[in-house]
Amino acid sequence: MKKVILLGDEAIAQGAIDAGMSGIFAYPGTPSTEITEFVQQSKEAKEKGIRSKWSANEKTAYEAALGMSYAGKRTMCCMKHVGVNVAADAYVNSGITGVNGGFIFVAADDPSMHSSQNEQDSRFYAKFALLPVLEPSNQQEAYDMVRYGYELSERTKLPVMLRITTRLAHSRSGVVRKEGLAQNGLKLPENANQFVLLPAVARRNYNQLIGKQADLEKAGMESGFNQYIDGDDKSLGIIASGIAYNYLMENFKDEKCPYPVLKISQYPLPTQWIAKLVDSCEKILVLEEGMPVIEEQLRGILNRDVKVLGRLDGALNRAGELNPNLVAKALGKKDTCGVPIPELVTPRPPKLCDGCPHIDSYNALNEALQPYGKGRVFSDIGCYTLGFLPPYYAIYSCVDMGASVTMAKGAADAGLVPAVAVIGDSTFTHSGITGLLDCVNDKAPVTIIILDNETTAMTGGQSSSAQGKIERICEGLGVEKEHIRIVKPLRKNHEEMVKIMAEELAYDGVSVIIPRRECIQTLNKRMREKFAEKK
Repeated sequence: MKKVILLGDEAIAQGAIDAGMSGIFAYPGTPSTEITEFVQQSKEAKEKGIRSKWSANEKTAYEAALGMSYAGKRTMCCMKHVGVNVAADAYVNSGITGVNGGFIFVAADDPSMHSSQNEQDSRFYAKFALLPVLEPSNQQEAYDMVRYGYELSERTKLPVMLRITTRLAHSRSGVVRKEGLAQNGLKLPENANQFVLLPAVARRNYNQLIGKQADLEKAGMESGFNQYIDGDDKSLGIIASGIAYNYLMENFKDEKCPYPVLKISQYPLPTQWIAKLVDSCEKILVLEEGMPVIEEQLRGILNRDVKVLGRLDGALNRAGELNPNLVAKALGKKDTCGVPIPELVTPRPPKLCDGCPHIDSYNALNEALQPYGKGRVFSDIGCYTLGFLPPYYAIYSCVDMGASVTMAKGAADAGLVPAVAVIGDSTFTHSGITGLLDCVNDKAPVTIIILDNETTAMTGGQSSSAQGKIERICEGLGVEKEHIRIVKPLRKNHEEMVKIMAEELAYDGVSVIIPRRECIQTLNKRMREKFAEKK
């Protein structure tokens, strides 16, 4: 048994490798990206033949993972919380189909929105889908939960969500590894109808899913991840889930809390222990990272006259991350945060990298749009979203993956012509293709600018599913070949780019412009590696 220092993400990846995983399916998104990257870079994973390439989007990743589970193998699917929205159709229905080989679904939430457009809580999805959740409080639990999760998945025939948050994903700790397990062999489902969700089958499977809830709750009380820790001071009872349990313990010397504590790291909630805590304490403090998932259920399921403290009553902040100091204040302890750190240096806003191809694209687009006025450019999620900032002021929306194309179409349908969509190459294959098909079918007067920097740049330079295929995809969708224009975004080509953009903005139909130049960061990395090889 070897002890290694790992990020939470890396602990999950290593735990999966050691637990006999045969494949991992994912789309990059912080704070989940490092899980798949660890597997991709692992010599051990390569030797074991573990499949680890990126998927086009989160939905395709989840469905491919479900297919591997169908074949009897242990599989993992990873994404950030907003990606769960994309995969939700498959995720919710997989609770009704059930699984065959063990299936771990990692949902990485981002409280405080460090790199996200919202801070939704993936536990709501699991509750809605009636599926079990594991929520580690430290890196060792993250590692251990993967193996346990596969066992639970195969025992219950259900996918198991492993919910983590940014701080656990991106902090390091010592992790003791266990002996590796062999991968499962191919084995088809014993019930040939299991995955066929015709209404007659789905109704039966759904009733079976409902019938498993008591067993799932019992499993959480027996696994050891949920713990009832009694205390002498019954003036307060504390429910702490996931990493919030660590924040609680940091407030007490030798981690000896005087109050009764219910540590929750496995769902459904252990209602028996919750009732015991509530009946023995004067009031309850709920500590959970993210939204008040436990607190809302606590207020709803107990029908007892008890004071509940938490995010809903103001004892804790409603939005953003928890930390030990916020927990201390909720406990009535002294605020140890100290005085705010003075701003000695003016904060520097993010910006496009020097030499970024998007700079030349935005400069040309702004000039081409001058005759039409502002407010016509709908953007997507990627590095190019920084076109919102000075000196460009080039874009006017950023909602979700793929929304640039469909919002531009809707604006054009409303009479805002020309309307422009700006989308990256990876985001185009993630969620932009279907929107472009709608544009073609309606002959919408829109100009789609696919900024092709030949990588998934914002999340670290992962491979793009669009590599070498964009023109053929657009032509296959029905965009007229003469209105698929490729330009090289360089300052010396500025006049040519403005001319091409102006022509397509004036066209009464669907046009696609592809500014193509490699991301400056991946280019520099490639050149450094090439130079190192020569030395």
